[in-house]
Amino acid sequence: MHMHRLTARAALALAFSGLFAGGAYAQSQDSPSQQQDLKQDKKDIRQDQKDLSKDRADRNRDQKDIKQDNRDVKNDKRDIHQDQKDINADKRDVHQDNKDVQHDKTDLSKDRADRNADQRDINHDKTDLSKDRADRNTDQRDINRDKQDLKQDDQKYGATSSEANADRKDLRQDRADRNADQRDIQHDKTDLSKDRTDRNADQKDINGDKKDLTADRAERNSDVKDLRSDQKNRNQDVRDLHSDQKDLTQDRKDRSKDQKDINKDKKDLKADRKDLKKDRRAATAPAPRRH
Repeated sequence: MHMHRLTARAALALAFSGLFAGGAYAQSQDSPSQQQDLKQDKKDIRQDQKDLSKDRADRNRDQKDIKQDNRDVKNDKRDIHQDQKDINADKRDVHQDNKDVQHDKTDLSKDRADRNADQRDINHDKTDLSKDRADRNTDQRDINRDKQDLKQDDQKYGATSSEANADRKDLRQDRADRNADQRDIQHDKTDLSKDRTDRNADQKDINGDKKDLTADRAERNSDVKDLRSDQKNRNQDVRDLHSDQKDLTQDRKDRSKDQKDINKDKKDLKADRKDLKKDRRAATAPAPRRH
């Protein structure tokens, strides 16, 4: 009986020692694999944190770019609005300049017509003056001849003769004609002087109209140049706006992509931490017993 108990205890101790030796052996076999898993999990976590930090930096940089793009778009719209106001003002200036130029042309044409009419009047006055002078000179010659005839008739026939009276009558008529011609000459001179004054005034008006026309054309050309410059600036601002809007759209896409990457990195980090926790729990758990 006592011998049987000793044999049973020895068999039980041998079984426990075998079981412990098997568990220790199994634990020594799994330990390198578990350590490798832990090391890989930590490496994955570090990589996830690095990716997360990089994606956050990219996201923040994209957000900064978006803010800058919004400012650029706002500035471009303000510039386009100002350019359009400048263009409208330039168009009004050009329109007014064209009206001024047309008005100057009308004045110039009218003043030239007046000047030409005055010149025709001057030429007509000169003709009349020349004719009246010729008539006056003829009348003066007639007077001189009448005086000579009267003198001869007075000496030959007597002062009261019919011949002398006829000479006196011719002399009076020629003097009247001569005086009338002289009045016509004075009138022609007055008309000529007045027409020359009018012609000179019209010429001054013409010169002034030419000067105004030149100045208005120069101003019109300057306003047209400003208009083209403002239109060019407006077109450039429109291109800038389209470019900035395109950049804004791309930056928003990049930010969305970076946010997705951040969310994915967070998810990966959470999963890797969970794996690490699981592997640590498995490494610290006791080895299973063998029966």
